[in-house]
Amino acid sequence: MIERYTLPRMGALWTQAHKYAMWLKVELAVCKVLEQIGRVPKGTAATIQRTVKLDPARVEEIERVTKHDIIAFLEAIAEQVGEKARYLHTGLTSSDILDTALALQLVESVGILQEDLAALLDVLKARAFQHRDTLMIGRSHGVHGEPITLGFKFAIWFDEFTRHAHRLQAARDEIAVGKLSGAMGTFAHLPPRVERLVCATLGLRPAPVSNQVIQRDRHAALLSVLALIASSIEKVATEIRHLQRTEVLEAEEFFSEGQKGSSAMPHKRNPIGSENLCGLARVLRGNCLAAMENVTLWHERDISHSSVERIILPDSMILLDYMLVRLTTLLEQLIVYPDRMLRNLHLTGGLVFSQRLLLTLIDRGMTRTEAYEVVQRNAMKAWQGGGGFQELIRQDPVISRWLSPAEITACFRPEAYVRHLGYIYRRVFGRVASMPVSRRIGSGTRKGPRSQ
Repeated sequence: MIERYTLPRMGALWTQAHKYAMWLKVELAVCKVLEQIGRVPKGTAATIQRTVKLDPARVEEIERVTKHDIIAFLEAIAEQVGEKARYLHTGLTSSDILDTALALQLVESVGILQEDLAALLDVLKARAFQHRDTLMIGRSHGVHGEPITLGFKFAIWFDEFTRHAHRLQAARDEIAVGKLSGAMGTFAHLPPRVERLVCATLGLRPAPVSNQVIQRDRHAALLSVLALIASSIEKVATEIRHLQRTEVLEAEEFFSEGQKGSSAMPHKRNPIGSENLCGLARVLRGNCLAAMENVTLWHERDISHSSVERIILPDSMILLDYMLVRLTTLLEQLIVYPDRMLRNLHLTGGLVFSQRLLLTLIDRGMTRTEAYEVVQRNAMKAWQGGGGFQELIRQDPVISRWLSPAEITACFRPEAYVRHLGYIYRRVFGRVASMPVSRRIGSGTRKGPRSQ
């Protein structure tokens, strides 16, 4: 995980240098189109592109005087290219450049997040097939319910993040729009043809209608998807935290050599990665709320959204990139304890098989009320320490009249609860004869916790 961030691809997209490069890219694209329609001398854009060396420090030095970022940017260029600078920004307003360039940054950033999601889905799929038959107890309200498998959990997560992948693509499509429609969005100084040609060059679509800005519901929709993804990351991380509790200990985060869990208690092995992800999800949800607040602007535009976006957009992109990579690494290295899962499955002495027993009695002819009462009576007795549940069932004269010993035994087989997993897996993963694993999953499975 640390090595992955020695080359911060996402962070590089949100530097001042890259932002200015995107501004220049948009300005030059407009200049080239204006050359095509005869409003700017041929070769102007090429000359400017060869001459300009973007210097963020100089732009910021000028901005301290102008108090206006685009004007400072244009003046810094004019210092280098001289009179040809007058052909830049023709008929445009600042937001034409800001919003169109921002769209380029967002599209690039979402592309990285899509790669991250693909890597996570790869690991989830691999783990789902690796542990398809690893029996464990399912829980509702934190209380033992009925048998499931660990792979079934991973399949649910895979399906959920697949939905996020579709949502992220839709958000990418929605944000990939530019506008070059001028100060009020009415094309008062440039024909719509310029916007259409420039956007095509940049790989964007023209916003069907804009005022001075691209409408911020698009950005809020994107941040909503990021917040949803973060919430699902928190969901997975919370489950890992529960599975690592000492009383459960069915799985735990990888604990590297030399790692320390507590300054006071040398025995501690804490789920710090999962806890970190749960905390960071709160930040992304908060950023989503800020993006929604940005939707409402005065009249055709005010600047109240700008300061917010300078924080929430780069922070959200960089943060979710980090979270997805960290979760992928965590799941790739997750230590699983199948023996402990079986031990916990049988912890209640068979109480978790009560529904199968109930339905079998009903199938044999008992009313539901009668069957529920006799099964619950024995279950409560077993719960209170009055004996093993299966043994109590065998000794109950009412049940003995309806079920043979072999039929009672059949009710207590956990495999019966997961017999349709093949069908579920085909719905989630498609009809695969074998599962290709393109990411290596480590040993990740142990017979029992090292603390035992």
